[in-house]
Amino acid sequence: MYPELFSIGPLKFYSFGAMLALAFLVANYLTAKEVARKGLPDVTNTILILSLVLGIVGAKLFDVVEHLDELRRDPIGTLLSAGGLAYYGGLILALIGNYIYLRLKKVPILPFLDAAAPAVMLAYGIGRIGCLLAGDGCYGQPTDVPWAMTYPNGIISTLAEKNPQLVREFKRLFPDRPVPDDIPVHPAPIYETLYALMFFAVLWRMRLQPRPDGQLFFLFLALQATGRFFVEFIRLNDIVAFGLTQAQLVSIVLWIVAAIGWRSVAHQPVATTPAKVSAKKKAAKSKQTLIT
Repeated sequence: MYPELFSIGPLKFYSFGAMLALAFLVANYLTAKEVARKGLPDVTNTILILSLVLGIVGAKLFDVVEHLDELRRDPIGTLLSAGGLAYYGGLILALIGNYIYLRLKKVPILPFLDAAAPAVMLAYGIGRIGCLLAGDGCYGQPTDVPWAMTYPNGIISTLAEKNPQLVREFKRLFPDRPVPDDIPVHPAPIYETLYALMFFAVLWRMRLQPRPDGQLFFLFLALQATGRFFVEFIRLNDIVAFGLTQAQLVSIVLWIVAAIGWRSVAHQPVATTPAKVSAKKKAAKSKQTLIT
């Protein structure tokens, strides 16, 4: 695909970085709108910076843990590689950091997470477009479906001479076929973008329905875990335990957290949106100021 969009002198602009930046900016914009609608303190810009830094650090650390053998062979190359960012690592570390920050600032945590949930789902889909353009190894197994794609110029190329792991996987799946020079694979990032857009539409619609604080966030966790769990079956990630990959095991944990969280808030009072009330109070206050 197109890992590098263009360059200006020694400066290179990468497709993954561009889509990652767009994902964070879109998420920040939509979250800020929701925070304002809910009448919450506006800390979205700080949350954006925290999420960006902690998300990248967590994603890299999670990927390193998943590929310890590569770290032993080439520690510097593995740590500084342009590829190798595990979404779940970024999500978990960003959530921990945001929780601590919101608690310190005394911002209502569950209402804020509800406000951010649809935006984070959309951002995930946008980020996966960056993976598609970069060809960073997030693609799936070799396949012969009509919509299969190749990434000869990707960060992790699908060319047989450059990717022995993909060659082995092709031989396992298609033992009677000769290995092509450029091996077609499932475009897994497209699948993930599609389910992210679908789940975003669901969450965006549901955000206007009265419900207890936290329900929308826990639904986001469950939907994200469901989509990723099933996509993993055609990804190239290593099996860790019980015939499942690391991401699938994390998805199961997120399912459990989402179920417990949903159940714990289900009997709480239905949250009200104070935005209109706040607007009326501000209007009344301004009138009083003019009269005096």
